[in-house]
Amino acid sequence: MFKNQPKGLIPLALANTGERFGYYTMIAVFALFLRANFGLEPGTAGLIYSSFLAVVYFMPIIGGILADKFGFGKMVTIGIFIMFFGYLLLSIPLGSGTVALLCMMLSLLLIGLGTGLFKGNLQVMVGDLYNSPEYEAKRDSGFSIFYMAINIGALFAPTAAVKISEWAQTSLGFSGNDAYHFAFAVACVSLVLSIIIYKAFRKSFVHVEGGAGKKAKENEIKDTLTPEQTKSRMVALFMVFGVVIFFWMAFNQSGLSLTFFADEFTARTSEGAQSMAFDVWNIVALIAIVYALFAVFQSETKTGKWASCGVVIAAVAFLVVRYLNLSGSIEVSAPIFQHFNPAFVIALTPVSMAIFGALAKKKKEPSAPKKIAYGMLVAAVAYGIMMVFSFGLPMPQTVTGPDGSPLAVHVADVTPNLLIGTYFILTFGELLLSPMGISFVSKVAPPKYKGMMMGCWFVSTAIGNFLVQVGGLLWGKTQLWIVWAVFVALCLISAAIMFAMMKKLEAATK
Repeated sequence: MFKNQPKGLIPLALANTGERFGYYTMIAVFALFLRANFGLEPGTAGLIYSSFLAVVYFMPIIGGILADKFGFGKMVTIGIFIMFFGYLLLSIPLGSGTVALLCMMLSLLLIGLGTGLFKGNLQVMVGDLYNSPEYEAKRDSGFSIFYMAINIGALFAPTAAVKISEWAQTSLGFSGNDAYHFAFAVACVSLVLSIIIYKAFRKSFVHVEGGAGKKAKENEIKDTLTPEQTKSRMVALFMVFGVVIFFWMAFNQSGLSLTFFADEFTARTSEGAQSMAFDVWNIVALIAIVYALFAVFQSETKTGKWASCGVVIAAVAFLVVRYLNLSGSIEVSAPIFQHFNPAFVIALTPVSMAIFGALAKKKKEPSAPKKIAYGMLVAAVAYGIMMVFSFGLPMPQTVTGPDGSPLAVHVADVTPNLLIGTYFILTFGELLLSPMGISFVSKVAPPKYKGMMMGCWFVSTAIGNFLVQVGGLLWGKTQLWIVWAVFVALCLISAAIMFAMMKKLEAATK
């Protein structure tokens, strides 16, 4: 899987892993923090949450335009420092008054701006590692590895958010509201690790940083496209940008309506084998088994094969011992459900790469646009399952707290397996759409507009994220199955549009 990839891929991926760990640690508890700390209605919390996501994913268009002029590497470095100050401000407990709200808004703007300078430009650099003929065929697999690395950070984030908040309450005596700020502070530490990794291994990717340096100019790819080809590619890109808006609108319900469902409708305890799924180290062991099994068959040496077998045996033994030592039930916190998506991304990445690799050898691998369309269909299936199992469930309910603020009520004990299964299916859709979409943009974008086009990919994500608030606006206003049916319909319509314009999209990649 990692064989014959450019040297700069891993350090760039790990730099992004650190940044994403901090971001998802914050996101894991942010919607709950808004309701608990400021006493907001679900719709208002959803508006702030989705607006923040929109800012985070809109800013890369600004970062891309600046990078096309001043260089990708410079913007990435500046972005990390701006994000650091944003998270630092958010980590200060200032209460729930007007000053606290204004400071929170400022911190969100700083995080959004910093992410805009960092995220898209780092991914352009990854794409440019594959511009040389020796690596071009590895572009899709490279972005799959890069995307997997992002999710390593996201895997541990929910556990970190929950554990550090609990530690702040039990050991330091902070209130539940103030304890959330400790989760936000984790992002500051993770950004320090990101910049250390970036600077330490810069030699392996300095040639794709761009800018005015002589070496960067020597490695710059010449734009040999005709005006007609440029127009055709731009039209294809904007068609994709317009359609994927609705995937992100549905997918990023994970931090809003799906988290509300986990908090208000899902059983708060788990026991037996099921309870093991809520311990991140058990998940790490399962992921180790998946990768080791692949290594058993792919390793070119006997030593490598035996070492992989040893990893499988050790991981299985670890899980068996932990199962035998289970006793009673465990408490399940709503944010912890958010670790399933990144866990499935990491575990399923080698599976998807093996499948598409086998199809490529037979010259039957679907094009990137087709993978995107299939991803939307898969997302529709995931929400279809939520819709079916929500029939008969009561409406979400709220009560008035002692201070007059609305509080959510736990009204049902649905098995956690429903949300786990939904995240599993959604992950298939994500793997088909997100890394393939980024790869498509890096390949099709005209060279002189690469930064801007990668930024436009994130603008489409931003619009989708802004529309995430639909889940919050519908929450408590209509039957649950209708909430999920809205996302089913949007994903199906988007997939139909993608298939309708498939010929134009595939022609642009040739």
